[in-house]
Amino acid sequence: MKLDVKKTVQVGFAFLSICAFWQMYNAIIPIILTYTFHMNETISGAIMAADNVLALFLLPLFGGLSDKCKCKWGKRKPFILFGTIAAVILMILIPLIDNSYYANPTTAKQALFIGVLGALLVAMGTYRSPAVALMPDITPKPLRSKANAIINLMGALGGILYLVIASVTLNSKEEHENFFPIFLIVAGIMVVSVLLVMITVDEVELNQKMREYEAQHPEENLEVDDGSGNAELPKEVKRSLVFLLFSVAFWFFAYNAMETWFTTYAKSVWAMTTGQASMCLTVATGGAILAYVPVGSVASKIGRKKTILTGIILMLACFAIAYGFSLMSSTFNPILFVLFLLVGIGWACINVNSLPMVLEMCKGSDIGKFTGYYYTFSMSAQIVTPIVAGALMEHISYETLFPYAAFFMAVALITMQFVKHGDSKEGIKKGLEAFDVDD
Repeated sequence: MKLDVKKTVQVGFAFLSICAFWQMYNAIIPIILTYTFHMNETISGAIMAADNVLALFLLPLFGGLSDKCKCKWGKRKPFILFGTIAAVILMILIPLIDNSYYANPTTAKQALFIGVLGALLVAMGTYRSPAVALMPDITPKPLRSKANAIINLMGALGGILYLVIASVTLNSKEEHENFFPIFLIVAGIMVVSVLLVMITVDEVELNQKMREYEAQHPEENLEVDDGSGNAELPKEVKRSLVFLLFSVAFWFFAYNAMETWFTTYAKSVWAMTTGQASMCLTVATGGAILAYVPVGSVASKIGRKKTILTGIILMLACFAIAYGFSLMSSTFNPILFVLFLLVGIGWACINVNSLPMVLEMCKGSDIGKFTGYYYTFSMSAQIVTPIVAGALMEHISYETLFPYAAFFMAVALITMQFVKHGDSKEGIKKGLEAFDVDD
């Protein structure tokens, strides 16, 4: 059986819509909190971390609820449809309240903004897990790596799509910018994407075909251990796993701080427009996409650990150079595009290989548990780092952002030296499979 690429791409539009939203959310909400509502960076960071806190509870909750759904459309599509509708309605309110508060500030409007923002985060949390679960629901096990690669590529394209639109439309140097048009465009992308999923993907029929195929090919079940899920790791492997998981947390401390605060930083320190700052992030994302495939080939030759270390060193150097540039200049310079391109390449080196290293240390029936370990450390870092980085920017200086990111990359470089397992040079993902990371 061959992978139905067309159908997988159609399923991937759900993830495209999700990633387009989060790219916009992470870029614009900190600006609104800082410049419209005049919240300090610590409080803004706490609000920006709220989505990750909620995700720890909402993703498994609604993933489990969708498992039990008996709708005639299928288990996942109802959550995807109604979650998107709720999110689109709520997100359109965000710039309207922002504009109204700027024109006439009141405590009631500020409370309304926070309430709508919280409801929006819940709405987004209701359908991310069902959207991600739709692919394995309709794809036989041997084909899921390639299918997941396509899903993640669609997500990356969603992020790029937003960033390109933002770089063209968000170039105002006014004290307050009207974000309603960009929210409306992203809402349109989300609606069109989900309609494509609803119209073109027959979840029930495809799920039935997948089950029939797997029943006819039991030899393709990749579970080779006793299935207990309780395999005890050797002491030295457990030590490597712990250091690897802490490394995961440290590089997410660095990268997520940049992702959350860069647009605000760029406006304040380099007098860049939101569009120029978004273009830097576009270049970084584009660099990662371009690097995924060659990084998979490089890792197959030199190993996962060396490839990750290369990425860490590259990002560490870029953050250090960017800090030096900020000390010498208070204006935008095109050299920043080169730095962010290299940041994206470095992030690809890390992202392609980190989860496979974690999973290399477990047996087949433990994959879910070990994937959970990975996301616990990565998401916990993304909860804490916006708050810590925001507090440093508020109480010390905005210029602390790049040293902060460089510091945690340096710590990750140290902890990775103690990782001695999980580095299989054989069977490293290549081609499309190199995208098979980070749902």
